[in-house]
Amino acid sequence: MTPSILYQDDDLIAINKPSGLLVHKSWVAKDAKEFALQIVRDMSGKHVFPVHRLDRPTSGVLLFGFSGEIAQQVQAQWEQANKTYWAVVRGWLKEQTLVDHALKGMADYGQDVEIVQEAQTHFKPIDYVEIDAEIDRYPKSRFSWVEAKPKQGRTHQIRRHLKHLSHPIIGDARYGKGKYNRYITEHYDCPRLLLHHQQLEMTHPVSGSKLMITAPLEGAMQSLFSTFDWKH
Repeated sequence: MTPSILYQDDDLIAINKPSGLLVHKSWVAKDAKEFALQIVRDMSGKHVFPVHRLDRPTSGVLLFGFSGEIAQQVQAQWEQANKTYWAVVRGWLKEQTLVDHALKGMADYGQDVEIVQEAQTHFKPIDYVEIDAEIDRYPKSRFSWVEAKPKQGRTHQIRRHLKHLSHPIIGDARYGKGKYNRYITEHYDCPRLLLHHQQLEMTHPVSGSKLMITAPLEGAMQSLFSTFDWKH
C-alpha cells in the first residue's frame, strides 16, 4: 500500500492516501499493520506530524508537517483552507446546498457525546448516472457525483451530512444502505467507501504563498468513474 507523494518541501509533505490505509495507530482499528505516518516517515527519512485526519476508507490528499510547530500552524488556519472532496452518493442531488447541522461527539471514537460542535458543509452536484438495476424498490437506480467542501473537519462530517440529506455515500457501511453497497461491490468490483479528498488549497505556513495540492483518483474509484463516463 505505497502512496504517491503529491507535494514536498522543507516544511510539508502530502501524499495520495489509498483507501484502507490508517493515518496512524488507533485502538479503533487494531487489525491494521500499515500506517500512513510510518510510511511517509520512511519515504522522506524524517519525522512527520499529521496536520489532519482522513477516515481509513477515505482516499486522497493527506498532509503532514516536518515539525509539530508547522503542523500546528496549519491546523490553526484549517477552517480557512479550501478542502474539496468527491463522493458518489445514492440518488440524484438536484442542486447546490449548504448543510449547517451541528454534530455530536462519537463515543466509539473516545469523544464526549454531550458535546455538540457546529459543522457546515457545502455540496454541489457534478454529474449523474442512472443504471438499469432494481437495487431497492425502483426499476432503475440513480447515483450522483458530488463535490463536498467541509468548513471544519469533524469526525465523519461529510458522511453524516450526506446521510442528513438522504444521499448517503456508496460504500458507507455505517451511514449508507447495504443493498446499494453490495451491488456496487459485486457488479462494479468497487468494495470501498466512495469518498476522496481531491484538492487542498491553503496558505503555506512559512512562505505565506498559496498552495494547491491535487490528488488524482486511483484504483476502483477511478474505474467506476470511467464506467459511469464521468469526465474529470
